[in-house]
Amino acid sequence: MKKKILLVDDEPNNLQLLRQILRTSYQLIFAHNGQSALAAVAAHHPDLILLDVMMPDLDGYEVCRRLKADPLTHDIPVIFVTAMGDVDDEAAGFDVGAVDYIHKPVSPAIVIRRVQTHLSLVHVKELEDSQREAIYMLGAAGHYNDNDTGLHIWRMAAYARAIAEAIGWPEHMAERLELAAPLHDTGKIGIPDGILKAPRKLTAEEWVTMRQHSLIGYEILQCSDTPIFKMAAEIALYHHEKWDGSGYPKGLVGDNIPQSAQIVAIADVFDALTMKRSYKEAWSVEASLEEMRANSGTHFNPALLTVFLNILPKILNIKNEWEEKE
Repeated sequence: MKKKILLVDDEPNNLQLLRQILRTSYQLIFAHNGQSALAAVAAHHPDLILLDVMMPDLDGYEVCRRLKADPLTHDIPVIFVTAMGDVDDEAAGFDVGAVDYIHKPVSPAIVIRRVQTHLSLVHVKELEDSQREAIYMLGAAGHYNDNDTGLHIWRMAAYARAIAEAIGWPEHMAERLELAAPLHDTGKIGIPDGILKAPRKLTAEEWVTMRQHSLIGYEILQCSDTPIFKMAAEIALYHHEKWDGSGYPKGLVGDNIPQSAQIVAIADVFDALTMKRSYKEAWSVEASLEEMRANSGTHFNPALLTVFLNILPKILNIKNEWEEKE
């Protein structure tokens, strides 16, 4: 299905030129002034708008400003097509929310490339939004029957991002970790309710079953080749590994454990200790930290745990912010 582009200009010759350039590849909608442009957006919700600036009554700046103020039209990219080429004019356009400028007289090649570029960016954003929605759904599904967790998966993901940023992960990787971390227990969807909801400590036999959740989660998540889900699969499989090799399912030692899983292990344990569960009361922050320090070098990477302790004020701010949402 062809993408819809709204062309707005008070000069018919300009609209005709843009029509000739774009008609074979896109579904075109036309408007001759600012008011008709707003009406066309409401009626057709175009994928992109090419908008003249100098128009009578309602100029392009005001049209763009109104579109960006409306949640229903905020995300539609607007490219100004104008003879106004001063730096201040361009700055004014970007200030009201435009994504680009095309200067008159227009070059067909430039128009085509700019339109293609910004429509491709829209497509990328749509894919990212779809991934986020899938993450939220899978995260909720993994804890559907684990009714004591509350906001655990989102809170511990925020802790994990804070740790990653503190050790120098690039921003996009720290964000990826925050999105992948909530899927660490996706495999719990395959654990029987009688074990998952047991209001007591599990028996040795039940623990054998419970530990399968890391493998189940990995099998579910590794089906995707996208970077977020590849990291999520890695975390699901390895977040119960321990620094000294006593964890599961592989018994990995030290830095053989992926760093993403090492980080999530710290974030996960801190949050689990400080929250109430069906089989235990919430531990105080002090008691939780004492327990974690006691497991430095056995359960946790000592260097990462030190970083976690160094950013404790930030961690506690995150904790308080999430608790206010519960």
